[in-house]
Amino acid sequence: MADQLADPEELATSLGVPASDPKLVWALTAASRRFRGAVRHPVTLVGGDPFVLDGNGRESVLLPAAPVLAVASVRLDGTALVEGTDYDWSADGFLRRLGDVWPDRLRCLRGFYDHGYAVIPEDIQEVVIDQARAMYRIDPGVQTKTVGGQSVTFGTQAAIGVTAQWSAAVERYQLNRGDRP
Repeated sequence: MADQLADPEELATSLGVPASDPKLVWALTAASRRFRGAVRHPVTLVGGDPFVLDGNGRESVLLPAAPVLAVASVRLDGTALVEGTDYDWSADGFLRRLGDVWPDRLRCLRGFYDHGYAVIPEDIQEVVIDQARAMYRIDPGVQTKTVGGQSVTFGTQAAIGVTAQWSAAVERYQLNRGDRP
């Protein structure tokens, strides 16, 4: 499924339930959304995505998502620019002005570009499956559960944390735009 960053079959095998299990589908979708929110970009391949950027008076600006696979067009104040002559770009998302700087004006750059992963990296898939597994096993809203003579109390928020692997993957794929408070 396009909304999921990992294979439902792999999660189903680890949980011992069918991949069509509604709770499994919900957990994998929710974990994928959490990862996308944490890294602040779609992760999956997006073609022909429009962008509108502010100029900054410098040689480089950053496109909104990475990795960048292609930049189809760039317009500066409505005038088409030529790749290799007026600008260049990098997979990391830098859009560099050649022989000049970008003007220091709001919304002066517009264009279209392709970004993301056609095949989701394995480390992303792994942490999304781990998070989905944890979400699947927790009953939302349950504070106390008694089985036999044992009673366990937990809160959903405390029970569904993140692993060190999750944090490392988010750090690796998060867009570093200098926009954090």
